[in-house]
Amino acid sequence: MDPDTALGKIRKLLAMAEAEGLTEQARESYNDKAADLIAQYGIDRALLEEAAPTRAVAGDVVLDIDRPYARDKIMLLGSIAGPLGCRLVHRTQLLPGATAHAAHLFGMAADLERTQLLYTSLLVQQAHALALVEVPRSQDPRAFRRSWMAGFAAAVQFRLTRAETLARDSRERADAGGPTHSVALVLADRMARVEQHVADTYPRLRPMRSRQLSGSGAPAGFQAGQRADIGTGNRVARQPRHREL
Repeated sequence: MDPDTALGKIRKLLAMAEAEGLTEQARESYNDKAADLIAQYGIDRALLEEAAPTRAVAGDVVLDIDRPYARDKIMLLGSIAGPLGCRLVHRTQLLPGATAHAAHLFGMAADLERTQLLYTSLLVQQAHALALVEVPRSQDPRAFRRSWMAGFAAAVQFRLTRAETLARDSRERADAGGPTHSVALVLADRMARVEQHVADTYPRLRPMRSRQLSGSGAPAGFQAGQRADIGTGNRVARQPRHREL
């Protein structure tokens, strides 16, 4: 499929999934279809770029993350970036009376594009779902919402990981014995270029400190993420791979 055509279909499906008042079944259906197209688009672009005479290089983009819940939004972005072949560095800057947050994304052009596209959509879907959540009276509302958003991000990550794995395995089977390079080897080589770009940009990067969340909203958030997000499967996710300066 032509890249512009594929992106147009993906945007249309995600816009449908963002609509208010949509049934859970319809939202999941739109997201399932979008996830499949996003995964296939990423593989198609990777194989196309690796077949070109000039070797593709990793790029990067910095996104300012607005308050409130900036750290939680970055967690959601990290849960998308990792499965889609990108890496995220969480940058902070102390300002008078506040802390500014930014996400420095590293990846190949197609992966940066689809990560930002999906993040924009899921941020809207997350907000719609969170607005309907009733916070228990015994809990601090912000603590509960933070834990809910963490559960949502975890569901996003494992379902995206599942969708990407299924798409890669399906393409590997389809191309078995053919003239094309192994999809797994192509993706691994591209990921190595991304990691090297991160290391060159931040030679003294340290792992991000883990967060201690006190709210009890994670299970409900995880269930919402399962309904809102993409792909199929029930594997337990790893924590999003993002780092902090």
